[in-house]
Amino acid sequence: MATLDCAPGAVDPLVGNDDPKLPLAACDQDGVEMFILGPSFLEGTEISNATASLDPQGVGYLVSVSFHPKGVEIWSKYTASHVQERAAFVLDTEVVSAPTIQGAINGDTQITGGEGGFSQSEAGKLANVLKYGSLPLSFESSEAETVSATLGLASLKAGLIAGGIGLALVFVYCLFYYRLLGLLTILSLALSGAIVYAVLILLGRWIGFTLDLAGIAGFIIAIGITADSFVIFFERLKDEIRDGRTFRSSVPRAWVRARRTILSADAVSFLAAAVLYMLAVGQVKGFAFTLGMSTVLDLIVVFLVTHPLVSLASRSKFLSNPKLSGLGGAQRTATIQRQARVGAAQAVKEV
Repeated sequence: MATLDCAPGAVDPLVGNDDPKLPLAACDQDGVEMFILGPSFLEGTEISNATASLDPQGVGYLVSVSFHPKGVEIWSKYTASHVQERAAFVLDTEVVSAPTIQGAINGDTQITGGEGGFSQSEAGKLANVLKYGSLPLSFESSEAETVSATLGLASLKAGLIAGGIGLALVFVYCLFYYRLLGLLTILSLALSGAIVYAVLILLGRWIGFTLDLAGIAGFIIAIGITADSFVIFFERLKDEIRDGRTFRSSVPRAWVRARRTILSADAVSFLAAAVLYMLAVGQVKGFAFTLGMSTVLDLIVVFLVTHPLVSLASRSKFLSNPKLSGLGGAQRTATIQRQARVGAAQAVKEV
């Protein structure tokens, strides 16, 4: 007690290290009174509720405290044997209230602020302390990372370069393998990138969203998911043409079958991103957010842009040219199969 400093701003070395089984030297919250307290006889977890209300028999406010059954028994016995003595309510080695026991109390307890009573704010603060002060809360640092400005900028550039290289490889593959359809893929990806950029700006202004390295990784993976949707559609289109249909008649049939697969694949990707977002912390959460957002935007682009563009191309004589559309191989396969069926029919007739 001789070394205890109750001045405002002073730190009690026993905060967090108090043993409730031992006596305690403590100050009140205002730093006015100093107490020598005995061991704790009633845990704060036995308080079931505490409310602030106007004092019906005086002025100001009072605090009503109710206990759990075990707490009622302990409090009743203590008050009966300590009438006209003070009982201290302590939070983090600091006395928040030390009322005088006026008589044996068997049930709810009322704490008044003396002749003047509590003010509304004082009563509300004390009620909250008594009600919530015993909650077993603890905080742990889940992740901490310090990145210098130079290193952060270098990492951001590296991520953007990696994304640019991946996008360029997708463009080259699409142009080489699908030709005109590959060009439509590039236009769709470019539009998707513009939509993503616009959404990021809006999110940054609305909720303060900041793109980090994990978020860039999510967008890079989303490029592959978007390209997969195009590949599913185009390969189904080739299958229809190999069956002997024209480019124009194949588009609606291929789309009906391909969109089911596209919806299923994107639904799985979105659910995975949603679960990861709910369970993850730190940068992984940013990765899941951008991956899920890109998956939704992929559906928008495929349904509202890619499919309509392919339909328009199928109605154009110039764009339907097999040398331009990249469907020449599928049409040649259809021609060979047709000739084989005709030859087989003729052979049957000759027999």
